[in-house]
Amino acid sequence: MLSAILLCVALASACSSAPPLEPMTLKGGMLTVDNRTSENWANVEVWLNMHYRMQFRDIPAGGRMQAPLDFFIAGYGQHFNFNKQQVRDLRLTAKLPDGKPLEVKKTFELDGLDSVLRDMAKKK
Repeated sequence: MLSAILLCVALASACSSAPPLEPMTLKGGMLTVDNRTSENWANVEVWLNMHYRMQFRDIPAGGRMQAPLDFFIAGYGQHFNFNKQQVRDLRLTAKLPDGKPLEVKKTFELDGLDSVLRDMAKKK
């Protein structure tokens, strides 16, 4: 009887679909970019806080790229310092096989003072 219940629970969990992941995720000081599409992404640029950039030749369909945030570099060679700077904006641009541009912007939940100020602005 117990084995039948465990089998039903295992089958039910296998049938449930996981929520879709975002194309860009941050965990600690590591950025992960998942191309879950059926198209290759070429000339990939990821911009951090609209100032720091990292480039990749391509991310193949179904592929994944990971990089430490400290690898992002500004125009004059300054590196992003994960221990001293906050991530406020993260964007990805690339070219699809048909030449069309791809743009992805990560959305961040506001917390602390940012959310209070936003709520106050909405009330006006």
